[in-house]
Amino acid sequence: MTNKHDDRSLSEVHGSVDTTSLHRPVWRRVLSFFGPAYLVSVGYMDPGNWATDLAGGSKYGYTLIWVLLMSNLMALLLQSLSARLGIVRGRDLAQANRETYPKKVNFILWLLAEIAIAATDLAEILGMAIGIQLLTGLPLIWGVSITVLDTFLLLYLQRLGIRKMEAFIIGLIAVIGICFLVNIIMAQPQLSEVLRGFIPSLPEAKDLYESKGMANALPKETALYLAIGIIGATVMPHNLYLHSALVQTRKIKKSDKGIKQALKFSFIDSAIALNIAFLINAAILILAATVFFQTGKTDIGEIKQAHELLSPMLGSTVASTLFAIALIASGQSSTVTGTLAGQIVMEGYLRLRINPVLRRLITRLVAIVPAIIVIGAFGESQVDSLLVFSQVLLSLQLGFAVIPLIHFVSDKKTMGTFAIKPFVQFLAWLVASVLVYLNLKMLVDEAGTVFDAPGNLPVKVLIILAGLAFVALLVYSIIFPLIAKNKRPVSIQMHPSMPGLELTDIPVYRRIAVALDFSENDTKLIGSAIGQAAKETHFILIHIVESATTVLLGKETDDYETKKDQERLDHFVSQLKEKGYDAEGILGFRPRAKGIARIVIDQKADMLVVGAHGHTGLKDFIYGETINAVRHELKIPVLVVHFNP
Repeated sequence: MTNKHDDRSLSEVHGSVDTTSLHRPVWRRVLSFFGPAYLVSVGYMDPGNWATDLAGGSKYGYTLIWVLLMSNLMALLLQSLSARLGIVRGRDLAQANRETYPKKVNFILWLLAEIAIAATDLAEILGMAIGIQLLTGLPLIWGVSITVLDTFLLLYLQRLGIRKMEAFIIGLIAVIGICFLVNIIMAQPQLSEVLRGFIPSLPEAKDLYESKGMANALPKETALYLAIGIIGATVMPHNLYLHSALVQTRKIKKSDKGIKQALKFSFIDSAIALNIAFLINAAILILAATVFFQTGKTDIGEIKQAHELLSPMLGSTVASTLFAIALIASGQSSTVTGTLAGQIVMEGYLRLRINPVLRRLITRLVAIVPAIIVIGAFGESQVDSLLVFSQVLLSLQLGFAVIPLIHFVSDKKTMGTFAIKPFVQFLAWLVASVLVYLNLKMLVDEAGTVFDAPGNLPVKVLIILAGLAFVALLVYSIIFPLIAKNKRPVSIQMHPSMPGLELTDIPVYRRIAVALDFSENDTKLIGSAIGQAAKETHFILIHIVESATTVLLGKETDDYETKKDQERLDHFVSQLKEKGYDAEGILGFRPRAKGIARIVIDQKADMLVVGAHGHTGLKDFIYGETINAVRHELKIPVLVVHFNP
């Protein structure tokens, strides 16, 4: 785990796809812009969206297709704003938040974003596990456990580069699309009924069901309730963080013309990718409407139910198999992008970078543990409740991603001529208001079930306090950017002014500690230390004795190795003094890292020079990461001199 000093989002792949090369054909330069939106689009067709699509189709037929289309248009607007932020300002949403809001508020925003990503991962884990179970019959708890293995798949994809990762995701999207296309062809929906579903309407259940001769099967949920569920589950907060970073993997010309071109192709990329997501969601709804609603099976709201009934209704086992394969592909594609979003959020808010494998394991375990606990304690019947819970957690975060985003892309001070126009601002705030209202309504409805039950007073008080805090933070996120607009420094300019270099506080190192390992590299270490010294510098040569007796006796030891180490240290000190340098030698005792740090602190050294042998992987585990351990103990400069391993 390290502090991230590189301010570039996804720095390992930042600007890695060149869109400016004049040596390539025009069509290849155009295609180089396409890709980021496909990684984003998988969040709009992840397993968390399947339940609302299935419920909408099985209960109200084709009549809610227009809701999916409207949701898609909302998503297209917000994702294009997210891409605009990354292209113009060179900042992802997390970085822009860090630069705008106070530190304590940013910490809360980071925490909410991490919870949202864990909730997204939970839905993806459950979706993949259900898909594995439907395909192989494996118990759900084992399917959940297996999903941890995709950590290594993600690591492999990251090493291949962003274009290979995009190709992998596009391949999974193609698998999902083909599976549903085949099922739709087998189901043979009525085209005229499908087209009628694009006309906005919220039919009364009674009228609709009586016209179909199904008056005895009225659903509990109204069409409005399901429409709210579909819209509320559409825009994922982590996608807004993700898109603003992914567009920065493209190297573009930082001129007005170059930025306009990047914005244009980014919008086309988003339109194509999100329309594919819309078609897949519509395919799920149409399939449910054709197979279930039209045949009177109007109580389908769970993924397992849909899978079990598809084959009998369509007369082929292929239908259920394709459904399960699509579910696995959906979960796998979403989980890759969820991890990238987690990296963006942590590095953007905290400027903290951790190993990708560790990051993936932490995110996955945070999602896996509650899933295993719930399945183990209450059985597989509670999986759908867990999916609903994950969607509620996502709803909590959405406003804190959408509202700052609109503020940032509307700000002429940081966006210049690329700030969005008043009409687009109006549409964006309208969409934000609708989404926040719908998600708040969903939260209130969920909380209402608790308040309707008798007792549980502490829980009810906690919900009220949490609700008040939530609303207060939401209002603060709206108002603060307006107040701080005039005080905020420009984040990224096209041609930033170059400040003068004022070298008024150049440090002089008067006490330099040198950690020797008594190898052939000691001369290089001492030479590097002398290179940092002034005339009056005092050198403190340190060596850590690691003989067996030092473990028990420490500085009281008097074994042969300790005596020889002292002699060698004295020899180095005398040689430095002969050359006119002021020096002393101090033996320390294991553990190595703590011994070095303790001597450096006791001697009040103002710099440490230490050697690095370039060990990685297994050698690091065997020999220990001394440098990192020492560095975290000290608050002075540490000069690391690298040797060949």
